[in-house]
Amino acid sequence: MTEKIIGTLAIDLGNTNTVLAFQGEKSSTPILLDIPSITKSPGIVPTAIWYEGDKGGETFIGTEALKMINEINQEEYFYSNFKRLIGNPSEEYTEKYLSPEEAGEKFFKRLWDYIPELFVIKRLVLTAPIDTYKGYRKWLVNICNNLPIKEIALVDEPTAAAIGINVPFGSKIMIIDIGGSTIDMNIVKIEGGEGKSAPIAELLKFNGKDVSQISKQKLRCAEIISKSACKFGGKDIDRWIVENFVPLNKDIRNLSIAEKIKCNLSEENIKSDQQYIASFFINNNEREEFKISKRILEEILISNNLIKLLSSLLKNLLNDARGKDCRVRDIWSVILVGGGTQIPLIRKWVNYKLPELDINYPPPIESVSLGALSLTPGVKIKDLLSKSLLIRLFNKRENQHFWHPIFYKGQSWPTENPFELILQPSKKDQIKFEIIIGETIENNDFEIIFENGIPKLAEMQKEENIKAWNRKPLILTINRPAKLGKDCLKLVFTINEYSNLLVECKDFSDNKLGEFNLGSIY
Repeated sequence: MTEKIIGTLAIDLGNTNTVLAFQGEKSSTPILLDIPSITKSPGIVPTAIWYEGDKGGETFIGTEALKMINEINQEEYFYSNFKRLIGNPSEEYTEKYLSPEEAGEKFFKRLWDYIPELFVIKRLVLTAPIDTYKGYRKWLVNICNNLPIKEIALVDEPTAAAIGINVPFGSKIMIIDIGGSTIDMNIVKIEGGEGKSAPIAELLKFNGKDVSQISKQKLRCAEIISKSACKFGGKDIDRWIVENFVPLNKDIRNLSIAEKIKCNLSEENIKSDQQYIASFFINNNEREEFKISKRILEEILISNNLIKLLSSLLKNLLNDARGKDCRVRDIWSVILVGGGTQIPLIRKWVNYKLPELDINYPPPIESVSLGALSLTPGVKIKDLLSKSLLIRLFNKRENQHFWHPIFYKGQSWPTENPFELILQPSKKDQIKFEIIIGETIENNDFEIIFENGIPKLAEMQKEENIKAWNRKPLILTINRPAKLGKDCLKLVFTINEYSNLLVECKDFSDNKLGEFNLGSIY
């Protein structure tokens, strides 16, 4: 009888591919799980599902789902490219039997059923994109509630990639991650070095367990200095390729053909003008052949503003880092992850924009999942606020409400220093105070719009607005009526390690009114 292996499983759910990496408790080397029925190579499962809804039948995922769509070509039963839509209700979505969240849930649960019984999963580490982190995290936690796992951790994808790279402690690293649905650029600092002690261990808490309390491993900590992201990725490039040759064509099989062309033309030994034949479906099973080369692919990318988008994201990233006293010369290395970074034009752009930096090319697809494996309990992830948090106050002199900052965009959390605010009443003998929190909304330099289902990048003006949280306001009642012009209420705000905004309230006699959780910052 084969002895079962106890350990940690990392699942990096990607828009194009999902990666399964496992590390046994007694092993120092991670492995990619090979499940021949659904993986296209060890550890790599195409993020696709075939589900016939009320008609019944088996649910297929991975390579089995790709086989079904190629054989039957009925798009209503085939789901892919759904990760980008999870937690992102503002993006255009064509209604089908399953919503993106439902498709993702069925994919995840079917994937879990395929995990070989040989592996006993003691700990699960999951990854999440930054740009849709709020909704995506909520979805992911919900579907994990019923899993028979006691320890579940979550980390954003760029951080997982950075921690998985063996770099000197104290180094600052830039990660450029171009996946199937998003582009993420981050500058990350690996703590330690120069005699500095290890940071306090801490991780996100799931299912009521604080996983940081049970670790016996060496502690490490990653801190995100700046970040820039966009909901755009390799799947959109596939649409551009199809649109270039067969405009307005809706045959979903053409996207797989375009992806293969893109991958083939990204090989290092391919010459710029070396031509290949691309055979696209134009009507049912009728095909038409077109000639394509690396040069033509690059023209498609440039004409659709991809290079301008990348330059805009990089500019925002470096500007934010400069505000934290981090310059390009301070960065130890640039790390490219995600399948999109295999495209030669993108690599040339990186080398052109950052000629003085060392560029590293780890395995583009599995590097995030392998990095996530290192995020076992005992690792603390310091993150930065991607937006400012504010409280709504009343200006009696001007007789109008205004927003007062609590924590600014770019501040690290969990907060080390609380923010204190002293309030006075806005009217005579006031005893009740309403706490309303808001957050800033910042637009990207480029807006992604859809024309006939094809993503387009349109330049737009950058502006910042404030919206109130869509939550019931906190109502505080003090013990004695407040006098005009006199301090009557003290609020102390903090953000804890679980991303919750907390407020401790005291009246003017220093009597504690309570500590309240105002909700998650995501």
